[in-house]
Amino acid sequence: MDKNRILIVDGMALLFRGFFATAFRGNFMKTSTGVPTNGIYQFLRYFLDAVETYDPTHVVCCWDMGSKTFRNQIFPAYKANREAPPVELIPQFDLMKEVVDSFNIPNIGLVDYEADDCIGTLAKVYSDQDEVIILTGDQDMLQLVDENISVAIMRKGQGNYELFTSVNFYEKRGIYPSQVIDVKALMGDTADNYPGVKGIGEKTALRLIKEYHTIEGLLENLDKLTNGIRTKIKNDLEMLYISRKLAAIKSDVPVYCELESAKKNFQRWKIEAKLEELEFKNLDRMLVASVQ
Repeated sequence: MDKNRILIVDGMALLFRGFFATAFRGNFMKTSTGVPTNGIYQFLRYFLDAVETYDPTHVVCCWDMGSKTFRNQIFPAYKANREAPPVELIPQFDLMKEVVDSFNIPNIGLVDYEADDCIGTLAKVYSDQDEVIILTGDQDMLQLVDENISVAIMRKGQGNYELFTSVNFYEKRGIYPSQVIDVKALMGDTADNYPGVKGIGEKTALRLIKEYHTIEGLLENLDKLTNGIRTKIKNDLEMLYISRKLAAIKSDVPVYCELESAKKNFQRWKIEAKLEELEFKNLDRMLVASVQ
């Protein structure tokens, strides 16, 4: 029997990317009542291109459900450096979910967890039997690459993806997907505001994990390290463990989406009605390839 191909969309990544790709020119696109729609419009361009490129049988879209999660309990400063979303973006979150809904695509999210954790959990469940492709711009997702899980990282420009699979991952990165977490534990993540081991950057973190494979392997071989690196790790041991917890995407959160409900079933009339409401004039050309 042929495998299903399930596209899991990182809704937050696409919407933020779409918003900032157009907002930097001051092009917010607004309805006649003044509601900004630029992020939604660009999200659709990304999404429809990916549907055409990967031709999924099923589609799910995952979202964050608020700014605080269990990671803030582990480390209160987690993502504390993030500014509030621009005022023009705020009304587009709920509207975007309505648009996704008009495609008959389930919107999935879980309070206290990030969209990443929902994606990781669903990907693990679905990949048991089927093929999963995660659409995102977020490099953190690379840790999820597995036998039936690929990650399509969006690169600059429309329709430009780098597909990471279990076959090509090591060749591209020089490490295995599971080691992404340990590299991040050492180097930290400025975007998510956790430090890792102070004084260890990406190059050193990569070299150490390539050589010792895991954090445990590294700690067992502290005597083989230079004085400088050994001291840095010893001084920041607690933060190393905390950073590893923060870096790891959970794949066992209590979220579920019945595969049947995610079956691709785009109904043109339903989508067009929603896009008309948002006063989008020229998405028709894009819809032709993806929507029967």
